[in-house]
Amino acid sequence: MTTSDFAYTGCDNLEAMAEAVNYNTFLVDTVDRHLAPAGTASDVRVLDFGAGSGTYADMLAARQITPECLEPDEELQHILRTKGYKVVDHDGTPEHDGERYGLIYTFNVLEHIKNDQAASEHLAALLRPGGTLVVYVPALEILYTAMDSKVGHYRRYRRAQLNRILRNAGLEIVESRYCDPLGFFATLAYKMLGPGDGTINPRSLKLYDRAVFPISKALQILTGKFFGKNVLVVATKA
Repeated sequence: MTTSDFAYTGCDNLEAMAEAVNYNTFLVDTVDRHLAPAGTASDVRVLDFGAGSGTYADMLAARQITPECLEPDEELQHILRTKGYKVVDHDGTPEHDGERYGLIYTFNVLEHIKNDQAASEHLAALLRPGGTLVVYVPALEILYTAMDSKVGHYRRYRRAQLNRILRNAGLEIVESRYCDPLGFFATLAYKMLGPGDGTINPRSLKLYDRAVFPISKALQILTGKFFGKNVLVVATKA
């Protein structure tokens, strides 16, 4: 797989999502939580796969965890380098474990890649033995909207579907759940009533993030096996 196999086409939506503080903190907390068992977090080599403009890298750097970044878009690469991140291009497979990563996270990226099975196998090859992959993607085709089309999504995922893809890549599933159940209903409402051009209203996003997402996150413990706006899967390499 090469970095040209995927690209992001909705940078205005990307900028809007950077303002979703609670949502983004939830994702970074998930990375942080899975770094802890690996030892001292600062000693673990971390890769942000599909780093965008560095929203999650910035939040991790504030916690003294500086990931390397893989991002195909040249303008976004420039932003990442300006911020001081190492931008990598891993088209090949590392020959030595020392070149591999202890943790890779990829948030809302696999759905942009036509051959997500090949991409998952490549991510597995970039992990060192015992390494962890954290994957977060949009859930359920019924929620496919103009926004998905605008930003170049090939699909949305069922939990079992993503589990199977990662197992086929040689990884062991350690956590798998749907996330943001209230977002499921919000996305259905957006599908029926939202703008046809797929844009995100920044004010509505902020309101949801501040007032609704914390409640939705708490409900995940009850709904995680059944439905949600997104799927979170954590897998390890033997």
